[in-house]
Amino acid sequence: MTASILGTYVWSIGLIAWFIIRYPYARKARRTATVRAVGWSRERILLAVATLGLFVAPMIWLVTGWPAVLNYKLNYAAVVVGALLFALSLWLFRRSHKDLGRQWSASLEIRDGHQIVRAGVYRLIRHPMYSSFWLWALAQAFLLPNAMAALSGLVAVAILFFTRIDHEERMLIEAFGDDYRAYMRETKRIIPGIY
Repeated sequence: MTASILGTYVWSIGLIAWFIIRYPYARKARRTATVRAVGWSRERILLAVATLGLFVAPMIWLVTGWPAVLNYKLNYAAVVVGALLFALSLWLFRRSHKDLGRQWSASLEIRDGHQIVRAGVYRLIRHPMYSSFWLWALAQAFLLPNAMAALSGLVAVAILFFTRIDHEERMLIEAFGDDYRAYMRETKRIIPGIY
């Protein structure tokens, strides 16, 4: 099996694992009332952009081979790095969901009984789910042997993160005030000790 084929298998398995991880938490979250939601239409657009870059563009390439002109060969070292990044992404994604519990939502929402979570991975970073998406996008860049499919995730996650993060933190400051400001001083956004 070539490294390029192995990379696409690893990416596909990671994608399936992502859906398996997300499903039970999405079901539980739907049962918890939303107290406040921010930017509904902007949220839908940003989530569509993320889906396009992390799922649709790679699947178009995987199913049709288009655009073949952007194909290249992978080496096994890239696949190993990509697999490790995807594994770390999935672990962080699951851990984030588990630590948030019913407070998780796909869009910017404050849930009934919402509290600031400071346990688990949230004691180190405020937005580990974004960290997991960045890791997924990096993994995709290492695993898929097509420039469009490989890089679409990084572009999509950058758009999602940089368009959304300030709105999210403002919403949390409005909901929790000085308590959230103190939490911001204690933690970094997505990389422990750095950013």
